[in-house]
Amino acid sequence: MTRHLADFIGTYDVNRVIDDARAGGQSRFEGHAVIAAEAGGARYTENGHLIMNDQRFVAQRSYLWHANGLRIDVLFEDGCAFHDFDPEQGGQATEHLCGQDMYHGGYDVAEWPNWVVTWDVSGPRKHYRSVTRYVHQT
Repeated sequence: MTRHLADFIGTYDVNRVIDDARAGGQSRFEGHAVIAAEAGGARYTENGHLIMNDQRFVAQRSYLWHANGLRIDVLFEDGCAFHDFDPEQGGQATEHLCGQDMYHGGYDVAEWPNWVVTWDVSGPRKHYRSVTRYVHQT
């Protein structure tokens, strides 16, 4: 089955594990994400708590999603490009260079409507793996 941007519209429980090789520790994010349709695409909004060293911090982020043929473009909230991905081709995302740190990632939709996003980040400032699991709320 071909997945499109409209298929991602919904509410999800979100659990992220960040293994930081540089700092030698692990952080977690626990919260919810809403992908809501809006003119020209969708808005991804994530709210929850980042847990680092037994401390909890309120965390929020937002992205813009736009259909681009079979691919989905993901933009930062200010409209700058982050990456794009094709949910049917193994979900591999385009690389993203942030300063001198490179992001390699992908989307796994094999257990649809639940899905996973993995980012491997490396460079002079960052060296970590982030795995985010999305569980669709019914």
